[in-house]
Amino acid sequence: MKITVFGATGGTGRHVVEQALDAGHHVTAVVRDPAARLPRSGDPRLDPVIADVMRPGAIEACVSGRDAVVSALGPRGRGGGQVCAQGAQSIITAMRATGARRLIVVTASGHVVDEGDDLLNRALVKPLLRRFLREGFADFARTEELVRASGLDWTIMRPPRLTDGARRPYRTALDRNVRGGITIARADLAHAVLAALDDPATAGHTISLGY
Repeated sequence: MKITVFGATGGTGRHVVEQALDAGHHVTAVVRDPAARLPRSGDPRLDPVIADVMRPGAIEACVSGRDAVVSALGPRGRGGGQVCAQGAQSIITAMRATGARRLIVVTASGHVVDEGDDLLNRALVKPLLRRFLREGFADFARTEELVRASGLDWTIMRPPRLTDGARRPYRTALDRNVRGGITIARADLAHAVLAALDDPATAGHTISLGY
């Protein structure tokens, strides 16, 4: 499979790139910083491309002819403005222009309250998180609106708090949050992203995950 990864040098993106290469996929890793360090930089199946994700015309060649596109873009710290939403809009525009169809976008589970959440999360934890992470959560919500309206074959991944822990068994839930799933390692999130790419039934759905 030919996969393009945006946010390839971020915490999650690096794992997506490495695991995709391990699985035998050809990966186009889009980076903005020429000095950015990618995992497995010498792998013949890795194609690093320097491009500004916020300019659709600059990334059309990166998504054209690809079997799937992954956005692992994320804000830096509590701020970050509309990085995820603006990036998603640009990627969607480029994919529409080139005929690319399959899109996986990583957001988060914190801004969503649904039947998968227990009472503590619904009544206390998530209201508090919304107060302190208002800007980031608004970015994720806007990102999901854009992805849902894209007309593409999309899947939205909703992880809880990310860690740098080792891989271990995790749970997933379709179109609802994972009850009691409050953390997930970035390596396991990457594994779930690649699993979703291989499963056409996940198109048009959200996938939440956690331990």
